[in-house]
Amino acid sequence: MSVEIPTNMEEVAMKIAQAQVRGTILTKDEVIQGAVLDLMQSFMDEALEGHYDDVSWRENQLVVTDFMGQEVGTVVPELASFNADFEANADALIERLEDAAERIVGGR
Repeated sequence: MSVEIPTNMEEVAMKIAQAQVRGTILTKDEVIQGAVLDLMQSFMDEALEGHYDDVSWRENQLVVTDFMGQEVGTVVPELASFNADFEANADALIERLEDAAERIVGGR
């Protein structure tokens, strides 16, 4: 993973602090949402050996679309939101996202 993508709550706090030093205000929820999206995109890119699919938000779920714009998969949180999943157990969420990417890519 990139150093820029937080993988635990300590890294979330560090990213918020770094942004404040640069004069930008980020909330914990914004940082976590960005991290979840970036993690899933990274796992998709890795599984496909390049950036062919896009990951985006649709309400409270992640949606994966292929290069033709067709939806090829979705991922939903276990708890009320991905933010709650991340705060409860970031490692387990990261593992679930990686498994989901492999499942989506393997399902084609």
